[in-house]
Amino acid sequence: MSVYENLKTLNIELPPVAKPVAAYVMYVKSGNLVYLSGHIAKKDGKPLVAQFGKNISVDEGKHAARNTAIDLLATLQDACDGDLNRVKKIVKVLSLVNSTSEFTEHHLVTNGASELLVEVFGEAGRHARSAFGVAQIPTGACLELELIAEIG
Repeated sequence: MSVYENLKTLNIELPPVAKPVAAYVMYVKSGNLVYLSGHIAKKDGKPLVAQFGKNISVDEGKHAARNTAIDLLATLQDACDGDLNRVKKIVKVLSLVNSTSEFTEHHLVTNGASELLVEVFGEAGRHARSAFGVAQIPTGACLELELIAEIG
């Protein structure tokens, strides 16, 4: 099944590609690798401002991570000249989770993105991953995700 058939089955329509808000680009290609810049969690087009361990649940965070991964897919599609079927492998996901020092379930929040990538790409969506708790993320967003993919 193609990536686009999987997206249709999941009722996912990719949003427009985000524009950088500072001095960076949304992605860089190097050989067969594409490095995507960090994408923050949003709700209704605005940063989802919250801190884990204080005012957002793991389940809400998992949903936010899934939605952020959808934004990453839109950028990845742009990097693939409009064709996500060029993705050979999702190599790595980096997750920064805005959290209190007591919060320890960063990995569970990040599963929202990881699970979606497997649903969309199958085995090619299984990836290495890091999930960190941080004291703050730009705009106060609850999480930020980066992605590295191999394309053909």
